[in-house]
Amino acid sequence: MPDTTTHTVKIQVFKRFERLWHWSQMALIFTLVFTGFKVHGTHDLISFETAVTLHTWAAIILLIIWVFAIFWLFTTGQWKHYIPTGENFIKVARFYAFGIFQGEHHPYKKTYRRKHNPLQALTYLLVKIVIFPAIWISGIAYLLISFGLGNLLDGFGMECIECIAFIHTAAAIAIVVFVIAHVYLLTTGHSFTEHVRPMITGYDDVELTDEELAFLKADEPELLKDS
Repeated sequence: MPDTTTHTVKIQVFKRFERLWHWSQMALIFTLVFTGFKVHGTHDLISFETAVTLHTWAAIILLIIWVFAIFWLFTTGQWKHYIPTGENFIKVARFYAFGIFQGEHHPYKKTYRRKHNPLQALTYLLVKIVIFPAIWISGIAYLLISFGLGNLLDGFGMECIECIAFIHTAAAIAIVVFVIAHVYLLTTGHSFTEHVRPMITGYDDVELTDEELAFLKADEPELLKDS
């Protein structure tokens, strides 16, 4: 039987681009939510024209960042961290449903090959392949209509602006719910700063096997916190 001894080591889990992508995306999403609420008439903190302009530019910049992020995920192999796995899925789901309110310890520990727990991976994957594409497509459709190019959508069966508005709003609400849940979970378990620190410094505690630790020391020592 192979040796399965593991060591808890602080290594660089989140690369510099990943952290830049995360915080830029956060700022742009908050900008889009704020301006989107104004467009829907929820508040009067800024003018309608300003809201539309900020919303459009924030959406364009976010779309560009997403394109770079997709390219980065596939060229670096980081996409593998977002593939859901059934291993420990029930334990993690039970923890968030019940255990977290009873002071239980999180049943999942980050590993070199899996930095997201099964529930995180599934959630992030659904956000990336369902919610984000819905917001992209409906938002681009809106942009084409605002530029007077709505006739280009006829071939896609998207001539119904009410349908586009519904899809865009529903996807936006889903993103808001995701953000609220994301922030809430940052306040559970460990302290808030301990949850957020890895996305600032890039380093977090990870379970490494002897082979993985030896590999990092030999080939990528810069990823080790104490190297």
